[in-house]
Amino acid sequence: MDEPIIDLHSDDYFMREALRQAVRAYEADEVPVGAVIVREGRIIARAYNQVERLKDATAHAEMLALTQAEETVGDWRLTDCTLYVTKEPCPMCAGAMVHTRLARVVFGAGDPKGGAAGGAMNLLQFPTLNHHCEITGGIREADCRGWLQKFFTRQRRAEKSETKNDTGDPDRSDHAL
Repeated sequence: MDEPIIDLHSDDYFMREALRQAVRAYEADEVPVGAVIVREGRIIARAYNQVERLKDATAHAEMLALTQAEETVGDWRLTDCTLYVTKEPCPMCAGAMVHTRLARVVFGAGDPKGGAAGGAMNLLQFPTLNHHCEITGGIREADCRGWLQKFFTRQRRAEKSETKNDTGDPDRSDHAL
């Protein structure tokens, strides 16, 4: 009787959905960033980073989700949509968010070095642009940051292992050609 009611329209709920996409990216050896786009309380797009898989530097979770949402809505304008993403958007993605006129962007882990939603810069609310997105950061931040840290720790270990095994001798059987 006193159990909490799950608010299916909360930032926490939708960020959990974005985290599910980030886990898919992690499992595919991609940087674990996931995104969902919500319109009128419903998820209309889901995506995760696929840069390596697609060999496309623009295949960020946000870009893929924006394209899906545009197809779903039937328009490039996403004025009544909110994008949830596990990592603060980069400048490329933030630019696309402004161009699609998203109402709101919600992110998990901030990126002080390259984030474009207030971390290193704020393109989502740049004064001279014709559209500004509302920004909410830090939702499920520890979970979002944890997946990124886990991924990059794994990457560094793999690089160290490769360096250790690479003797420079092309005739060694364990040296990949």
